[in-house]
Amino acid sequence: MKTTLGEEIMLLALDDETGVVQERTRADHAVAAATLAELALAGRIGIVDGKVAVHDRSPMNVPALDTALEAIAAHEKPAEPYAWVSRLAGTAVADARRGLLDKGLVREVRKKRWGVFSVSRYPEADGAPEAALRAGLARVVLDGTDPDERQSALLAVVHGAGLHKAAFAEADQRAVARRMELLSQGNWAAVAVRKALENLQIAFIAST
Repeated sequence: MKTTLGEEIMLLALDDETGVVQERTRADHAVAAATLAELALAGRIGIVDGKVAVHDRSPMNVPALDTALEAIAAHEKPAEPYAWVSRLAGTAVADARRGLLDKGLVREVRKKRWGVFSVSRYPEADGAPEAALRAGLARVVLDGTDPDERQSALLAVVHGAGLHKAAFAEADQRAVARRMELLSQGNWAAVAVRKALENLQIAFIAST
């Protein structure tokens, strides 16, 4: 059962018992950045002159990735990675959530908020894949093992989004940040998600 990088970000961000996303804004943008990173690993997109370019339009037969690829390919003007992180966040999160449900890794629980508004939560249904994911990341970040290509991409996004605590709640956060900064050097996905979040913060400050 292969999970996408976006789904893996969701697994790290979701509280296993309550099904609530931790640091939601950061997590949402991280899922989008992870989707871009996975498309790049598959050779579907790349960065040309600082902007996202489609190299191969052939589908990957993974709904979340194909939806994102189609959106990028259909856009008339090339855009920077951080712009795509912001544009894809909503759709990427919905697709990642659906993927986890379809794989049976989480379950949907509907509740009423204040007795009026219906909200959905996604507590854990099968914890084995997440446990294996966390163990692999811990070997890289905490034990110093060299990461594989997917782990490098995932950790770069986690670092860029500032989701260190979601991934390594019990570890020394300063040591985790130092190690992940080293691993993320030169990774465009880490820069993209960080800049997208910075722009969001600037827009919020301006609006208030």
